[in-house]
Amino acid sequence: MRRRALLGLLAAVGGVGVPLLRGWEGSTSTGLLLPSRRPRPEPFAVALPIPPVLRPARVDAEGEHYEIVQRVAAVEILPGLSTQIWGYNGSLPGPTIVSRSGRPVTVLHRNELPVPTVAHLHGGRTPAASDGYPTDLLLAAGSTGHAARMPAMSDPQAVITSGSRLYSYPLDQPAGTLWYHDHRMDFTGPSVWRGLAGFHLVTDAAEDAVPLPRGARDLPLMVMDRSFGPDGELLYPSVDPGLVTPGVTGGFGAGVLGDVILVNGAPWPVADVDAARYRLRLLNASNARRYRLVLDPPGALVQIGADGGLLERPVRHDAVELAPAQRLDVVVDFSGYPLGQDVTVLNTFGEGPTGRVMRFRVVRAATDDTAVPAALPGEPGLSPGPDAPARTMQFRHATVGGMAGWAVNGAPFTPGAVHARVRRGAVEVWRLASDFHHPIHLHGATFRVLARSNGGPGPYDAGWRDTLDLRPAEQATIAVRFGPDPGRYVFHCHNLEHEDMAMMGNVVIE
Repeated sequence: MRRRALLGLLAAVGGVGVPLLRGWEGSTSTGLLLPSRRPRPEPFAVALPIPPVLRPARVDAEGEHYEIVQRVAAVEILPGLSTQIWGYNGSLPGPTIVSRSGRPVTVLHRNELPVPTVAHLHGGRTPAASDGYPTDLLLAAGSTGHAARMPAMSDPQAVITSGSRLYSYPLDQPAGTLWYHDHRMDFTGPSVWRGLAGFHLVTDAAEDAVPLPRGARDLPLMVMDRSFGPDGELLYPSVDPGLVTPGVTGGFGAGVLGDVILVNGAPWPVADVDAARYRLRLLNASNARRYRLVLDPPGALVQIGADGGLLERPVRHDAVELAPAQRLDVVVDFSGYPLGQDVTVLNTFGEGPTGRVMRFRVVRAATDDTAVPAALPGEPGLSPGPDAPARTMQFRHATVGGMAGWAVNGAPFTPGAVHARVRRGAVEVWRLASDFHHPIHLHGATFRVLARSNGGPGPYDAGWRDTLDLRPAEQATIAVRFGPDPGRYVFHCHNLEHEDMAMMGNVVIE
C-alpha cells in the first residue's frame, strides 16, 4: 500500500487512534502505546521462567482430567514489586498442559474471579459446546446479579454455568503448540491483559520419530507486552475497571500496546543454554503488538511448525514475524556461537525498550544428537476444487453503537447473526480484505494461505494456520477446512480491542 494512501486512511479513522507506521516491509502494529508510569526494569536481569506442567487430577480409560482455578493472585513480575493478576491457578502464564494426540482431555475450570469468564482452547479441534463461545459464560458462584448486567446475557442460545464448568477436548489432531485464554464477549482484551493465558502442547508418534530438540531444550516462550503503574500494578485503559461496561478510553480502541516486553511473565529475561540445538515455541500473546524477531549476533531461525502443527519441510529464516495469537516453532543452533556469547532476541518492529525481547547466554559445551531433517511429518496442504464455495469477509473500521468500532462486512458482531453456514468437513475459499492490521482467527477450522493481494503466500504463511496476519489494505485468499463437529463457532480479529469492539462473526457448521 502506498504511504500517502495509508496516511489518508488513518486520518479518516482518527477516532480509534493512529497506528504506528514504518512503511510496508517494516510495518508495525495497529494500536496506541500505553506508557508505564514507573521506571522500566533493567533488561536481561531476570532468569527466564518455564511454566510448570500441570498434573492431571486423575487418569482413567476416558483420558486425562485436569482442574484449574481462575483466581486473583499477587505475583512478582517487576523485580521487588507485587503485581495483582488474574491467573489460571494464580500464575502468569497459567500452567502448561501436555497432551497426547487422540487421547481425550477434560479441564474443569472453577471461576473465583470477580467477573464471568469463558475458556477457549486456541488451536484445538473442539466440539462447539467446549470451544468457548463468547457468551457461554462461567459465572463465579454468587455473582448472578453482577452477570445479569453483562451484554452477553442477551444471547438466548448462551449456555451459562455457575462456579465450575467442564470443557472436553478430543484432541483428534496432530502435534502442535496450542494455548488457552479467556474469551468473554466484549472483555477478552482486559482479561487476557490481566493474565488469563497458558500453553497447551499436543504430542504424537509422528513428532516423536523426528530427532527434534526435546526436554529442557524444548522451550515454550509466551511473548506479551504490558504496561505498569507507579506501584507495579498492571495498567489497562478500561472504561469500567470492574469490567461490567465494555470499552476502552480514548484512542485505545485501535489496540493497546505496552512498553514492557514479558516472556513467560518475566521482563526481558535471560536464559542460560547449551551449545546445542533448541526448539523455541514462539507464541505472540500480546493484545495488539506484532513482532519481527531476529537474533543478534545473526543466526538462523529454522521454522519447523506453525499454528496447526509441524510443517512438511523446514523453512530457514533470518527473521520471523508474529501477529497476535500466532505461533511459530523454530530451531536455533547455539553451537554456532562461542561459549560465553550473549545472543539477544530483537524485535525490529519495536522502538526503544520494545525493540528487545530476551537474551540467551551460551554457557555450556554439550553433546547433541538432534537434527532438523529435510522432511517433516506435517499434514499436506489442500487444493480446493473449482466448485468450492467462495466467500468474502471484509474487516474494517465502522461506527458501532454511535462510537468508533470495528466490523465484519459492515456489521458489528451480534450472537444471532450468521455470516456463513457450512457443511461438516467442507473446504471453502475465503477472501479476506482489510483496512488496518487485523490478525484473523477462525474457530472450528484450519486453513492454508493461497495468496496475498496479487502474489502467492508470504514467507511466514507455510503450514496449517488458524490465525492470519492480514496487513493494511491487503486481500488474502485462504483455503479453509472446517471441522467435523456441528454447532456455532466464531471468527474474529485477534487484536483483542478490535474483537471486543465487535470485529467478530458467526459460522454455523451443519
